[in-house]
Amino acid sequence: MAAQATFKSIKALVPLFDRVLVQKFKPETKTASGIFLPASATSNPLPEATVIAVGPGAPNKDGKVIPTTVKAGDRVLLPGWGGNSIKVGEEEYFLYKDSEILAKIEE
Repeated sequence: MAAQATFKSIKALVPLFDRVLVQKFKPETKTASGIFLPASATSNPLPEATVIAVGPGAPNKDGKVIPTTVKAGDRVLLPGWGGNSIKVGEEEYFLYKDSEILAKIEE
């Protein structure tokens, strides 16, 4: 299980290096006609998320900072594992390394 931390405001959290703070999309649990769906019907093997904040980047072997590949507001595809969970009130966010993000979703 991923480590958990609790904060009063998401603005209090600033990712460091190449870390990316995301909020996963919650799957619909009810159809338009009001039928509740079981968790097995709504699970997505690769979760999608919205990027909330990013760190400035991580230094390479020469000391040059390489910026993250995503920015706040981007939609991304995450792996089915990893990430550190962060609770802010009832909301749950996750921190991933930039290199762990599988793809950016462009509309």
